[in-house]
Amino acid sequence: MKLLTFTIILLAIQAVSDAPVIDPDQLLRDVQVLSADDMEGRKVDSPGSAKARTYILERFQQAGIKRFSTSYEQPFTFQFSKDKVTHKGVNIVGVVPGLSSERMIVLTAHYDHLGVRKGQIYNGADDNASGVAALFAIGSHFTKHPPKNSLIVTALDAEEESGAGGEELVKALDKQKIVMNVNLDMIGRDKNNILYAAGTHHYPQLKPYLEKVAAKSDVKLLFGHDKPDLKNVEDWTKDSDHYAFHRRGIPFIYFGVEDYEHHHKSTDDFENMTHDFYVRAVQTIILALQEFDITSTGK
Repeated sequence: MKLLTFTIILLAIQAVSDAPVIDPDQLLRDVQVLSADDMEGRKVDSPGSAKARTYILERFQQAGIKRFSTSYEQPFTFQFSKDKVTHKGVNIVGVVPGLSSERMIVLTAHYDHLGVRKGQIYNGADDNASGVAALFAIGSHFTKHPPKNSLIVTALDAEEESGAGGEELVKALDKQKIVMNVNLDMIGRDKNNILYAAGTHHYPQLKPYLEKVAAKSDVKLLFGHDKPDLKNVEDWTKDSDHYAFHRRGIPFIYFGVEDYEHHHKSTDDFENMTHDFYVRAVQTIILALQEFDITSTGK
């Protein structure tokens, strides 16, 4: 009954706003599955990671996201900074083909998390099952409403502790064709209805398009967390996979929340997410992608 009531409320919101129509039940179900105990915290190069990858591949196909190359899976090897052991990672890369441009907007979200520590499972619902589940909803939307530029949809591995997945992705793409990167990492929990878009300090040309989105969004879309000289405010510029693009001069916007209470803690569970906010955040990100696609801005 509660889920049905939530769906009715969401449909009412969509009827009086510009919010894209998505399936909220499926979106929340995807987060719940990816952050369940049987995924064992999705630690890179682990059985839990492989199980999550199987689910992601299935949902890519169901959303209509096509293979970017001969396979969705792009394996790579890497080392954690604190050891000399070679680990295996796997990025999952798909595409929603563009109608009239060979250029591409690269959408990223990492699916790995911290695994099991001292007998506790770190499920990583917000970090970053929330971002990965959003990929399916966004991919489904743009499959039904094809973009001008190709939308590269990527679930990245090995973000935690190394950032190797983002680096491997950038190496595999034609950088001359990349319009920009939109990175989703922790978008599922904020009691104050605030979603941050970081990156406009470095790429101010992107801000006017996000201001349009903010004016019609059902969340409070704020700018910040991208200035290195501000005291007592975290700079997120190097904190996730968007940094692999930024360090090569490719524009980015990083969508995230200030989830300090549960970040990298065993309490980052599906039950502790702000479900209604999360659905609105995903709708807002779709609006932003539509603006970026229409304008072909960012380079």
